Amino acid sequence: MTIARKLLSACAAASLLAAAACTTTGPSEPSMAAPKGVEGNWIDAKGTGLSTFAAGSFATVATDTGQKLSEGSYTMTGPTSVEIHGTSLIRQTPVSFNCLMISISQLNCTSASGQNFVLTRRA
Repeated sequence: MTIARKLLSACAAASLLAAAACTTTGPSEPSMAAPKGVEGNWIDAKGTGLSTFAAGSFATVATDTGQKLSEGSYTMTGPTSVEIHGTSLIRQTPVSFNCLMISISQLNCTSASGQNFVLTRRA
């Protein structure tokens, strides 16, 4: 019975989303703006840290506890490249990364110490 309820709830939610998609806001207003540069939320490959980039600042929080792990600033150094500088709040040490936006949803990053990691845009 629980599976049937979940399926019914999922169908109801899908119907609401489909109905919402049918509404229009007019020709000059897009219903959803496309992401701009690195602005937005990004999650690491292990799903443990969520980084938010907005107006030149970033902050990373643990996904399980919400504890802030790092914060700082970022600068777009090209159309697809970004430099990130900040502080690890856990270690109280500086952090520095260079990232390349491979697609609108993927950032490939390298730390100052040479470690590579990937961030994926989170909707």
